[in-house]
Amino acid sequence: MKEAIVLFGHGSREAQWARPFQQLAASLSRKTDATIRLAYLELMSPSLTDAIATLANEGVTAIRVVPVFLGVGGHTRHDLPKLVEAARARHGTVQITLDAPIGEQASVIEAIAAAIASKS
Repeated sequence: MKEAIVLFGHGSREAQWARPFQQLAASLSRKTDATIRLAYLELMSPSLTDAIATLANEGVTAIRVVPVFLGVGGHTRHDLPKLVEAARARHGTVQITLDAPIGEQASVIEAIAAAIASKS
C-alpha cells in the first residue's frame, strides 16, 4: 500500500504564512515513509482536490487528511468533510480518511503550553 498524508490548512494571501506548514511537512517527512503534501482551503495552492488528484495519479492508495487547525469550526465541520466526500467519490479506489483537527489532540495542546511557558 502506498500511503500519503495531506496536511490541510486554511491558506492566506501572505506567502510567509505557509512557512510553518512547510516546516511541519519537512519534519514529518523525516519521521514517516508516507508521502507528505500540503493543501489549502483557499488563497493558496494546491487545493485539497488538486493534491488528492495528484497523489491518486501517482499511485497512492491511502490518503490521510490532517487538518492543521487548532480547533473545530465551520471549515473543519462543514467545508472539509464535503471536500473529502467529493474526493472519495472521484477516486473510489483510494482510501481517504479525515482526522480531527490537530489542535484537538492533548499532546498538541501540551506542546503549545510548554512552548509558551518556556518563554516566561
